[in-house]
Formats: sequence, structure tokens, C-alpha cells
Amino acid sequence: MFKSASFFRISSAFVMPAVEALEEVLQASRFAPCGATQPESSGWVPPRGQKSTVLGEYVGGQLILQLRTERRSLPASAVKAEVDLMIAKYKEETGRERVGAKIKKEFKEEAVLNLMPRAFTKSSITTLWIDVKSKFLVVDSGSLSGADKIVSYLVEALSSIEGAGPGLSARPVATSMSAAASMAHWLSSREAPVGFTVDRDCELKIPDDQKSTVRYSRHTLEIDEVAQHIASGKMPTQLALTWNDRVSFVLTDTAQLKKLTLLDVVLDGAKSLENADDGFDADVAIVTGELSAMIPDLIEALGGEQAEEIAGEEAVSENKGVPELV
Repeated sequence: MFKSASFFRISSAFVMPAVEALEEVLQASRFAPCGATQPESSGWVPPRGQKSTVLGEYVGGQLILQLRTERRSLPASAVKAEVDLMIAKYKEETGRERVGAKIKKEFKEEAVLNLMPRAFTKSSITTLWIDVKSKFLVVDSGSLSGADKIVSYLVEALSSIEGAGPGLSARPVATSMSAAASMAHWLSSREAPVGFTVDRDCELKIPDDQKSTVRYSRHTLEIDEVAQHIASGKMPTQLALTWNDRVSFVLTDTAQLKKLTLLDVVLDGAKSLENADDGFDADVAIVTGELSAMIPDLIEALGGEQAEEIAGEEAVSENKGVPELV
């Protein structure tokens, strides 16, 4: 269900609207395919799949949503070829040797409009999980900017509910130590945080214009060479970890998780939860159960979560990360 994860902290003042009100606003923004000249379309789809019409699924107190985005893929080479034909025709009809920038821009806009209906479409579905009790929002995205865009759709939907109290306010979880500094410490000291083990994949980069990179794949990281790279200025940008022999993942320097995988001990123990409902409820219960326990441990390993007020002030003063969504 989740292959990656970006974490957001929901404001303590936010109260989840009633199920009926939530479903109504989600249905108003239900997914519709791209129109003939529309480059992109996004909307909510049923998490259980096409057999269902419900857009907001509550399982064990956890809310699961899915946003589908469809984009028309228009190759730049195709646009250029069309524009070149327009320019050649224009020169022939007018006898001019040069074409101004304004006319070229108009040709490009016309070319895009003409080609768009014939462009192939690509679609993707992103899962969102709201832990109502713990005030966490998790997005199945390994990119903070991508997750921010997805969350904005949810913010927009909830803002249209009348009389629902304070709107949704969410910010990326801020920890006392950065993920990059924490990973550098774990690798240099050869000591993983409590409950975690360092696996055999890592990427290190020098944070300069050259971005010199060293990658280790299926290689032990408890060697002097890794510590020497860090001492020379290279910082970890990705590190493979395992939590309590139950969940493996790759932690990035911006604190996103990629390649999330539930290990056999979890899957074997979950067989008893399988039911006749295509396993959706069981999948949600398993994934949210494991991540609900793992996320606090990971935050603690990164020095603990900053207070909401402090994190908000730093986001404004330093202008880092994703701004608060209101």
C-alpha cells in the first residue's frame, strides 16, 4: 500500500469533519479524465478500487484516501517539429527571413493546442493516510515537493466544508537533528539508533556544485572507508535501514522514506487477518499498525520532534522546506 512516505504533522486545533461531510466534499472533487486540451487532471478515487464508490475509507480509526492524477505527455521534440513547420510556412507566405520572438511564442502555443488531443495520457495514484488520533498525515511520496502538492488538494477539499471549524493545517515533521547529520553520525560511529539496523546500501555526496557521489550497494558499511568519506565532507543522502526486523526502507537526507517493505515476520503474522474483502482492511491494518509504531521511533532517532511553535518559527525565518499549508 505504501512504497514511500512523507510525514506531516497536523495542527492540534484541527478536528476531522463528520464522515458524511467529508464524503460529500470528496465526491465533489472526484477524478475526471483529462479533457482534449487539458494537460493535467487530479481528483479522488475509491481506495478499495472500482468496485467501490466510497472515497474516504475509515479502517480501525485510520482514514485512507487516494488521489489520481492524469497527465498528457507531449514530447518537446513533437512541439518543436510542429513549430518549425509553422515557421517555414510563415517565411514562405511573407517572404521574411527572420521570425520575431512574439510570433514564435504564438506558434508554440498553437502547436501545443493542436497536438494536445493526440498526446498519450499517463496516470498515477497516490495514497494518503490520516492518523486522526495522533495527528499525523502520511503521503505515499518520496518527494517532499510532490507530497506538498498532493496535500494541497486535501486542504482545498476540506476548506470547502462549512462550519467544520479550523481548516486543515499541516507541516512536514521537524526533528531536532537533520536526517543527513543523523545518518552521518550513525555511519561514523558505526552505531545504529535503538530499534534500527543499518543495512548495506548508502549514497554519499559532497554538498557543492560538483556533487561528487559515492554509492555502496549490497556492501557492508562498517568500514573505515565510509567514515573517511564523511570526514572528507561527503554527507549521506540515502541510507538503507531496518526497524525491529519488521520494516525495511531507505531514509533520504530530507527525511522521506523510499522502498518501504514489510518483512516476512510481519507478513507471516498477518495471514490470520486476511478476509474476503480482497484484503483491503487487512492491508490497511497491517501497514498503519507497523508505521504507527515505527514513525515515533524514527523521529526519536532523529533527535525528537520540535515543538509546533518552534518548528513554525524556523520554517518562516529560515524559509526552508515546505511552508505550512492552510
